[in-house]
Amino acid sequence: MRGRARARTAAGAVACGALLLPLLGAAPSAGATDGSGRLQQAFASAAARYHVPLSVLLGVSYLQSRWDGHEGAASVSGGYGPMHLTDAHTALARAEHHGQGTEDPRGDSARPALHPAAPARVPADAELPDRLKTLPRAAGLTGIPAERLRGDAAANVAGGAALLAAAQRRLGEPLSTDPAHWYGAVARFSGADDSATAAAYADDVYDVIRSGERRTTDAGQRVVLTATPRLTPDRAQLGRTGLEHVSSAGTECPASVSCEWVPAPYQQFGTDDYGNHDLGDRPASERVRYIVIHDTEGRWDGVLNLVQDPTYVSWNYTLRSTDGLIAQHVKGKDVAWHAGNWYVNATSVGLEHEGFLAEPDAWYTEAMYRSSARLVKYLAGKYGIPLDRQHILGHDTVPGPTGGSVPGMHTDPGPYWDWRHYFELLGRPFEPTAGRNGGLVTIRPDYTENQPRYTGCTTGDQPCAAHGSNEVRLYSQPDTSSPLIKDIGLRPGGGDSTIDVNDVASRAETGQQYAVADRRGDWTAIWYLGQKAWFLNPAKQATAVNAAGWVVTPKAGADSVPVYGRAYPEKEAYPAGVPVQSVTPLPYKLLAGQRYVIGDAVPGEYLYSVTFTTDSHRVVVGKDMYYEIQFGHRVAFVRAADVSVRPSGL
Repeated sequence: MRGRARARTAAGAVACGALLLPLLGAAPSAGATDGSGRLQQAFASAAARYHVPLSVLLGVSYLQSRWDGHEGAASVSGGYGPMHLTDAHTALARAEHHGQGTEDPRGDSARPALHPAAPARVPADAELPDRLKTLPRAAGLTGIPAERLRGDAAANVAGGAALLAAAQRRLGEPLSTDPAHWYGAVARFSGADDSATAAAYADDVYDVIRSGERRTTDAGQRVVLTATPRLTPDRAQLGRTGLEHVSSAGTECPASVSCEWVPAPYQQFGTDDYGNHDLGDRPASERVRYIVIHDTEGRWDGVLNLVQDPTYVSWNYTLRSTDGLIAQHVKGKDVAWHAGNWYVNATSVGLEHEGFLAEPDAWYTEAMYRSSARLVKYLAGKYGIPLDRQHILGHDTVPGPTGGSVPGMHTDPGPYWDWRHYFELLGRPFEPTAGRNGGLVTIRPDYTENQPRYTGCTTGDQPCAAHGSNEVRLYSQPDTSSPLIKDIGLRPGGGDSTIDVNDVASRAETGQQYAVADRRGDWTAIWYLGQKAWFLNPAKQATAVNAAGWVVTPKAGADSVPVYGRAYPEKEAYPAGVPVQSVTPLPYKLLAGQRYVIGDAVPGEYLYSVTFTTDSHRVVVGKDMYYEIQFGHRVAFVRAADVSVRPSGL
């Protein structure tokens, strides 16, 4: 009986899809920019046809994509369109991945460099979980061809509505007009395998429905979700979804996310070798000062296999694209090997996000952004970490520990991570904090509208696909035809900077703060890597906002002071049995008359941890103090004894 009922439902859905096809023919593609509200109408039409409450359909789509179509390009997990319908087989077949650095993830001069093999890629014909195959199911329910579901926003919305209606029927629930009765279907739509992840996803959707949202999409379409503040969903439906329970025991995560413990092994192997992290006693032994944002450069399942390999490297958390599930691998008290700089590793927590730097159209989902922001807020509160770009670092802003390591440092998450939106989710939006006389600027281009040209996403010098970016480009003169700013650390021979997507030599990133060196018409100059660097900053479409704070400059009488990639103690601080680590400057100079923004004041500190047993481990703290500064694209350190501190006002 039930089997025949399901067959009739599927047949009916196909018939509805066939009727819908002529209507979709007039709908604009995901790239339409007429701003007419046709996408809003597409949501309304699909909601009515499939008997899904409009607020539910809009809420689910917002959590997937913020209603963006991404011009038919796939997300990092193979999801297409405003509803993030997944077709990972197609996405894998089209994907190209490119390397981004040769760094030693430990970045510890006290032991041999570690260079693990690159992550294995998932074959295009691999068997994939159901959460990565929702688009073919939508095609079967609607009768709309898969290619159209991938590239046509209106068709994509119809496919998502059909999936929600099918999930509601499978739960034995009526196609109610009350959005409160769709909690179970929303949870199932997430594609999560367990009830906690599905519930976290559904709770986020209903938070969006309660608060309401409105924005103009990447295709220029205005979409509005009217707030329903008193909506209380029927969470009891979750028990009827049949999803398994996965324990969060042992994890260090906020209650508002779904988190599971997938431990990285602490295991000895070979001769005097072990992996893939170090045991510690943080924050009792040393303060956790930074959170480092990475992308995985690999798919979820493959990345989780890697972090469970004792001969590989480690990080503290991995976040999944489709639904924001978090896997924790290394306890906060221990030290993961992830940042390429031992000083940063010893004082940070590393978060890997499922994604690829050099695939601009492989976009990050809203579900992952929100899950990540909640985790970062939790960790920041736990360890007393300020929520700013001097402490929430991208891997691309971690300095090379020594001059020789600078060229090989990684560059993820790169220009396509939306730092502006991310900090809005953190509750710390980048707002002006001063007028023009404040002396500083915070980089803040409009992510969608800001589309500088990059190369290096494919083989050869072909341009990357046009896409929103978090970065502004820096020139030696206030003219886009002038040479880009050079980085002598990245190119010791003095070679020219490029617009390659992995070349961070002449780029300033959203949220980073710099001292103003000059202004000229639509151009602003900042102090950057010992040079005056210009970026286009027109008043009508500003790419930075004014700020005030504290800066360092060389002490009176000094022509220059050295710049360091790690804040290590002076040699007199090391006890017997702990080898002295050199305090070697990077190949840069902070010159007289220049100013750089202070991110933090830190003691010279070194964690000696080179053996499997912890009896020889020591934390060495010196008398020398350092200032962390925003020196170039990456942060750096200067000795407090070398510089003067002053307010930033011009």
